[in-house]
Amino acid sequence: MSNVLSVDGIRAAFPALQRTHGGHPVAYFDGPGGTQVPQVVVDAMADYLLHHNANTAWAYPTSEESDALLFDARQVMAAFVNGAPEEIVFGNNMTTITFHLARGLAHAWRAGDEIVVTELDHHANVAPWQAVAAERGLRLRWLALDTSTGQSRLDQLPALLNDRTRLLAIGAASNALGTVTDVAAAAALAHEAGALVFVDGVHYAPHVLPDVVALGCDFFACSPYKFYGPHTGMLWGRRALLDAVAVPKLDPAPAESPERLETGTQNHEGIVGAAAAVRWLASLAGSGGELRASLALSYHVLHQRQSALFKRLWQGIGAIPAATRYGPDADARRTGTLALSLRGRNARAVTIALAEEGCFVSHGDFYATTVAERLGMADEGLVRIGVAAYTTESEVDRVVAGIARLAD
Repeated sequence: MSNVLSVDGIRAAFPALQRTHGGHPVAYFDGPGGTQVPQVVVDAMADYLLHHNANTAWAYPTSEESDALLFDARQVMAAFVNGAPEEIVFGNNMTTITFHLARGLAHAWRAGDEIVVTELDHHANVAPWQAVAAERGLRLRWLALDTSTGQSRLDQLPALLNDRTRLLAIGAASNALGTVTDVAAAAALAHEAGALVFVDGVHYAPHVLPDVVALGCDFFACSPYKFYGPHTGMLWGRRALLDAVAVPKLDPAPAESPERLETGTQNHEGIVGAAAAVRWLASLAGSGGELRASLALSYHVLHQRQSALFKRLWQGIGAIPAATRYGPDADARRTGTLALSLRGRNARAVTIALAEEGCFVSHGDFYATTVAERLGMADEGLVRIGVAAYTTESEVDRVVAGIARLAD
């Protein structure tokens, strides 16, 4: 195993980890909302802006270099999700892409057709479908959340599917609770009913190497800024569907997929940075080797390490009587993301107090609004602690101790 994969080697790549606050080294537990970025990603973006910056499709060197770098990024992201370069669409973020795709797909649907969404999802995979349902007279059906387990009630999915179902919108992992959902099983049921499957992979992709073939989905969207890249978004879609979807576009713009779904000039430096982030993840497995195979090895080791850290976090918070943990337990299939509440304190107050000790955590509903409502935490909010590639045991112990002090 390469030494690069050590926690110390990983941490050395992140200038942000040198930051202190109130005399304490900062421990970043806010990764579910956006991870820190390694120097190599920043360098790749700076190199593009300083040496290759141009618009595309013109016959001079920097424009041709931009074309090549963007195509390279499609190849990298295709390897990342196990798709093809011509199936990779870039955009501002997953939310914007999903609104754009939803309106395009809905052009082919009729009043009375149905879309299934879940109570567990981030609302970026709810609101776009709500919008097209209102615009076109569609019916939205909800797959329930079991609040005792933090899991979607997949056993209820068959009853929601019928010959009017046009799409299942489902998250692969919950950004609030860390739940990993059996998307492949859900997708098989949806396809049996003749429906398409759109997967929100934003919280999944940082923790499980995406495989759109194994997931059996038709669309998969994710955000590189959740896995050590810049603020961009990406969509994978089956080529035939990308070719057919009725998205609005300028007449002179490319008519072929995937560019036909990309409106206007893209964030070139962000796309280059996204590819650099994926290559950085692959590099943790050591030099050489095919990109996806290296990614698989890196993800395997990172998952083992983060699972151990999460178990330490889960057990530490569980020993605090005033703390309530939400979501699947540490032995379930899940990500290293913990949602909790502290009796007598709202989530924002907990976040402010922990920040003074150098522990940066998130608070609120994280746009998983229905989850917070179903848990009865819409007003008080949840505290969210996320384990990332650069998290250490001592940082986990610090945040647990900080919460214990607040409880006392």
